[in-house]
Amino acid sequence: MNRYQSEAEIQNVVRGFEECETDADDFRHPQHLVVAVWYLHTMDKPAALDRMRSGLLRFLDHHGVDKGKYSETTTVFWIDKIAEKLREIGPDVSVVEKCNLVLAPDFADRSRGLIR
Repeated sequence: MNRYQSEAEIQNVVRGFEECETDADDFRHPQHLVVAVWYLHTMDKPAALDRMRSGLLRFLDHHGVDKGKYSETTTVFWIDKIAEKLREIGPDVSVVEKCNLVLAPDFADRSRGLIR
């Protein structure tokens, strides 16, 4: 089953994050991944990482969450992992398909590959 059916749904997730309209409790791991896919789909990896970092810090600040919750190691890990997956998928796949593939349990499991 695909989680997203349209690019508009994905854009809404990104907009809610960027404009801090999404409640902090509603911005979970899958939404982080969707934003990362969107950024990597629309810009190069360094720009995507910068935008994700600044967005996460702004989001935490806006919602009064301790900025110590932000992890550069985790952010870089997921940007790298998603960028690699998107290279494997190829450029001719829609952003909707990319998001759904990245959200698949075999890829999106937070415990896979990240050593803390």
